[in-house]
Amino acid sequence: MNNKRNRGGRRVVERKRKNPKLDPATNRYSVNFSSEEYVRFLKMFDRSGMTSKLAFIKARIFGEPFHVVTFDKSQHEYYAKLSDFHAQFCMVGNNYNQTLKELKCHFSEHRAMALVCKLEKYMMQLVQIHYCPRKSVNILAKLHILSGLTIV
Repeated sequence: MNNKRNRGGRRVVERKRKNPKLDPATNRYSVNFSSEEYVRFLKMFDRSGMTSKLAFIKARIFGEPFHVVTFDKSQHEYYAKLSDFHAQFCMVGNNYNQTLKELKCHFSEHRAMALVCKLEKYMMQLVQIHYCPRKSVNILAKLHILSGLTIV
């Protein structure tokens, strides 16, 4: 048992210490920047994408490569819209199958065939939009009439 007591009579608890580092970083340097240099430093730091200024400074001193991470919002928005369009295009196949099923159930054979022919015509236009993007503007203007039509 530990019988050591301090001056107030309380027991002294020995604390466990962390394992010492093999090569502790004890050498320190201080750098002073002018306001212009500090703004330039912050711009370089932001462009690097690093999260620690210490790691950034060490990398610059010891000559590690300087990586610049750029993010172009216009490309990101274009990619998001293109992905959304592709997802909608993929959903058309599902809607097409559901539509054919409902036509078969609720209409006579002659009327269903007439509606299927119209649907095939619109599907061919969508395929043309997908494979010929230059012509898609004219076709989309024609299909604008269908924008109020909702297929569930």
